[in-house]
Amino acid sequence: MLSAHAFLDASRSFPSATLDDLLGEGGAVVVAPHPDDESLGCGALIATAREQGRRVKVIVLSDGAGSHPGSVKYPAQRLRALREREVRDAVSVLGLPAHDLQCLALPDRYVPHEGVGAEHVAMAITEQLHDADARALFATWRHDPHGDHRAAYDIARMSVDRLPQVRLFEYAIWGRSLPPDAMVAEIPKGWRFDGAAMTGRKQAAIACHCSQVTNLIDDDPEGFCLSPDMLARFAGGEEIFFEIDP
Repeated sequence: MLSAHAFLDASRSFPSATLDDLLGEGGAVVVAPHPDDESLGCGALIATAREQGRRVKVIVLSDGAGSHPGSVKYPAQRLRALREREVRDAVSVLGLPAHDLQCLALPDRYVPHEGVGAEHVAMAITEQLHDADARALFATWRHDPHGDHRAAYDIARMSVDRLPQVRLFEYAIWGRSLPPDAMVAEIPKGWRFDGAAMTGRKQAAIACHCSQVTNLIDDDPEGFCLSPDMLARFAGGEEIFFEIDP
């Protein structure tokens, strides 16, 4: 058993993978718990796939309206609309047609892990996998320390359990926020994807999420904003994808 940080450190020595290695000859579906996770974790992959003419579907699970609960300028309804505009702008920068983005607008912090709600989302993901002729599904790491991120993995797992031909890849967003001694049971396996050619597009997509990377919403002292250190982790073109259960 490894600590979470040792697991993440081990990912630096994963073998390199091309887009063909990850996707085969088909497309891909990316599941993002919140608007911005798609750009942070998979921006270079999405941009590269679109550059090659591959079909990519992005499914954003939550509405993101929980990031600034105390804001008067941006109450939940206005923040929800803002975050959807931001993600639509971001995926457009990455080359994704508007019709290949699906925003489910589930309540932020309350994405279901199981039950009827989770099954409904899993079916939506399955439909997108079929539509994109995808053999690769990307979702957040099962140990990411946010309930919606863990729920995204659980739902993605439901989808691929029905489709054995689909490979499930996990990407970490908040993994480094786990305590250094937090333990994970899995043996680290996965791939390093070199998306250096798309670094500019990825950074431009991240920048579209103004509510999360700037002080646009300045009237909530408890509001969320990605720190410079956090953004630095996603500054390069290399993206790490775990494939723990191939």
